[in-house]
Amino acid sequence: MDLRGAFDPPTPAVVLAEGAFGETAGKTANGVVMHSELFDVGAVVDSEQAGRSAADVLGRADVADVPVVDSMADALERAPEAEALVIGVAPAGGALPEEWVDDIREAMRAGCDVVSGLHVFLSEREDWVELAEECGVRLFDVRKPPAEDDLRVADGRVDEVNADVVLTVGTDCAVGKRTTTFELYRAAKREGFDAGWVATGQTGIMVGAHRGTVVDRVPADFAAGVVEDDVAAVGADHDLVFVEGQGALTHRAYSSVTLALLHGAWPDAVVLVDDPDRDSRTHFEQFPIRGVGTERDLVERLSEARVAALSTWGDPATESDRHDLPTANVYYEDGPAELLAAVREAL
Repeated sequence: MDLRGAFDPPTPAVVLAEGAFGETAGKTANGVVMHSELFDVGAVVDSEQAGRSAADVLGRADVADVPVVDSMADALERAPEAEALVIGVAPAGGALPEEWVDDIREAMRAGCDVVSGLHVFLSEREDWVELAEECGVRLFDVRKPPAEDDLRVADGRVDEVNADVVLTVGTDCAVGKRTTTFELYRAAKREGFDAGWVATGQTGIMVGAHRGTVVDRVPADFAAGVVEDDVAAVGADHDLVFVEGQGALTHRAYSSVTLALLHGAWPDAVVLVDDPDRDSRTHFEQFPIRGVGTERDLVERLSEARVAALSTWGDPATESDRHDLPTANVYYEDGPAELLAAVREAL
């Protein structure tokens, strides 16, 4: 999916993050507010955080002073120019919460397109399609996989891409692969490189990746082919392509998607992403973290890529000595530039 081709950035927007803004469950809303090159957020709806600013909730001084409000009516009053509603939470169980229905309809009637990360596809439900037509707005379901006719197995055509390809691979889920990918892309742009990036989850697509597919919704046999298509498309227009990773090669629940990304992107360099304080896997405490050394070895055995650097949540100097890898923390001021420098050296 290419939302950049559907919107004229920065498009004024409202974000719906009810009950989750600033929390892990609201990571899509958090990411859009912090990083989106596509949407200019004018208000966030979350009754539990109402009255605060987004910068305060997220604890980030570099975030715009966006108001958090308790209703869609208030959000549209604060951001009357809004052209899009971004649904930034995908509730557990995948259903559309009944209490959100009126808010979404109110935004549509105010002229907002709906960009949804829900597991429920609004564009496949007749009542929502009819309302969209009535209001003259569009429905975008970013989790929706490509049509069956567009699916194929990987065949190595990514080998013909002239651009350098850099993939992030984690030691676990939720260790910052999307953030690292985006910060590398942004650092490259600041230094004048012709860079693009590929998202493999809904947040990255909403943030404004040049192409993206929510790869966990793609049938397993075709996941590498979908990634290959996205990388080839972005690589045709850019000299340097960053690809968002998912899961970990040693993760018993998600390794299949990680391997599909490694083989579909067939990167020239890999950046490992790690939380050094984590011993067991997020949501899977029965599974231990195998660590940077094991993941690095597997990446280099299963591909032709070199692990160029480590993106850490910890102290870069300590982790660099520990793993004998160039290391940076992208949350530090110079972290993204330092990580990019290591990638450039490897390339």
